[in-house]
Amino acid sequence: MDKEAIDRGSDAQVVDNDKVRKTWPLHRRLAWHFRRYWQLWLMALPALGFTVLFAYVPMYGIQLAFRDFVPAKGLTGGRWVGLQYFRQFFQSPLFASTMINTFKISLGTLVLGFITPIILALLINQIGSQRIKGFAQTITYMPHFISTVVIVAMLNIFLTPNTGLIGRFLGKDNVLDSPGAVAPIYWISEVWQHCGWNAIIYLAALSSVDLSLYEAAKMDGAGRLQLIRYVDLPTIMPTCVVLLIMNMGSVLSVGFEKVWLMQNAMNLPGSEVISTYTFKIGIQSFQFSYGTAIGLFNTVINFIFLVAANWISKRVTDTSIF
Repeated sequence: MDKEAIDRGSDAQVVDNDKVRKTWPLHRRLAWHFRRYWQLWLMALPALGFTVLFAYVPMYGIQLAFRDFVPAKGLTGGRWVGLQYFRQFFQSPLFASTMINTFKISLGTLVLGFITPIILALLINQIGSQRIKGFAQTITYMPHFISTVVIVAMLNIFLTPNTGLIGRFLGKDNVLDSPGAVAPIYWISEVWQHCGWNAIIYLAALSSVDLSLYEAAKMDGAGRLQLIRYVDLPTIMPTCVVLLIMNMGSVLSVGFEKVWLMQNAMNLPGSEVISTYTFKIGIQSFQFSYGTAIGLFNTVINFIFLVAANWISKRVTDTSIF
């Protein structure tokens, strides 16, 4: 019997075994699975424990959103009030402006933060010299390691009227005091800080392209733009889709630190977002139940965006994360 026939027989036997196992009771299938793959589960156990401890155990406190929390009575000691705090948030005068500011800042960051790393990766990939390519990568991802506090301090220094590197050209008023300027400043600074770092994963995907594809395309007369369009973009498209879906899961989770540090009394109408409003209500005003309700609402909306983006991607591109 030749090797091909043996391989076909082995494949058929594996398929038959799978069909047989599907008829087993659930506990027997689980026992077989863990007996066969216990090493992999043992290796994943620390990560699973970390996730359960810090992501799922704290979810016990979600009930605060539905109770009139009294610290002396514990998490379950307060009176059950149902959706009272959600209605209070929806009827708040700040609800509309807070949601608009959150969507404006987060969606702008999402769009620019998704497109610019792809463009940067495609440009760096076109550099022929490995030394220059490495230098360009290093220069572009270094800002990622600058702390948020330092970034906001740099913004204040650069945008200071009359003396700032940029502020001297923008008039006598401080740009950071303008509510309408908060979102663009946030977008630009986020792209500058994280664009190079986020491009690394696309560069890794581009490194797997078969060089013979470039050679064949060049022989057919393809230029640089055509190489990008017909070779590079199709290669990184699955990675782009997966990252976009994951980013949609945090569309309303605008970075608290940066917005909080940029915020002042003058730009508050344009810089108050859900995360800062939750902090002020829940921590500074000691309205823990109300703050929990706002945070839970934010999480539910993010989850809906994630599921919707994954569903659309699965139908359109056959690429999804679940």
